[in-house]
Amino acid sequence: MKDVKVLGPGCARCLATENMVKSEAARLGVAVSIEKVTDYAAIAGYGIMSTPGIVIDGKVVHAGGLPEAGDVAKWLAA
Repeated sequence: MKDVKVLGPGCARCLATENMVKSEAARLGVAVSIEKVTDYAAIAGYGIMSTPGIVIDGKVVHAGGLPEAGDVAKWLAA
């Protein structure tokens, strides 16, 4: 199971990113555990200054703006 954290204050882009991760995981058949991180200090602890951010299994894979669905699929499949 992939441990996914979506970092952001809960804005529309953050929600869209979370939904994209869920959608791509379902499409690929990858089990994911998704945690939303909204605390700014915790987000900054990952070195992210622009949200939304995505952390998969402890590794920051994206920061700032909506990711591409293809990129999300690659990160989940890795």
